Amino acid sequence: MRKWLLLVMCGLFSLQMQAQTGFKPVTDLAPLKQQFAKAAQNTQSIQCDFVQEKNLSMLSDKITSKGKFWFKKDNKVRMEYTQPSYYLLVINGKEIKIKDAQKENKVSGKANKLFDQINKITVDCVRGTVLDNADFSTKAFENPQFYKLEMVPANKALKEYFSKITLLVDKQDYSVSKITMDEQSGDDTTISFLHKQLNANIPDALFSAK
Repeated sequence: MRKWLLLVMCGLFSLQMQAQTGFKPVTDLAPLKQQFAKAAQNTQSIQCDFVQEKNLSMLSDKITSKGKFWFKKDNKVRMEYTQPSYYLLVINGKEIKIKDAQKENKVSGKANKLFDQINKITVDCVRGTVLDNADFSTKAFENPQFYKLEMVPANKALKEYFSKITLLVDKQDYSVSKITMDEQSGDDTTISFLHKQLNANIPDALFSAK
């Protein structure tokens, strides 16, 4: 009798935890990888709005920024922050441009391993190949609407900056809806992608890093 009650209680606890999180583990990653690859083949470009929230351990309030995001195959990314101040990040292959209201910097991804890794993560996210990134140990979870990928850095350079990166992937089109980056310092940054448009006509000039 006691054993039966213990089993029932364990079962109820398990259901309660699942209801609280809403996610259960994905035991077989092969079908998920196939769906990612299929969606990536059909996705030539993405444009959307984004909201970024940064939690700093030394501050009680979040720092919220807003802007526009563009991606175009094969390796072109543009993030343009418009609120509360202007900031621009452009990734075009191995070339990276950073610009704010005062100055502009051009950085070679080849010469900076950290930028090269961030570039790879960004492109993997929007191309759906993130499960094949050997720089991370990845676990997958799902609920009816999303997949959640929890990525723990295996790469030494990334370990210095991030303790974990979590992606929320929409099951409808396999695009990334949210990225959360937990830093070793205790700070974290969450970027939510809103009003996504897939395969819109985006001019190459938007991704000029010159």
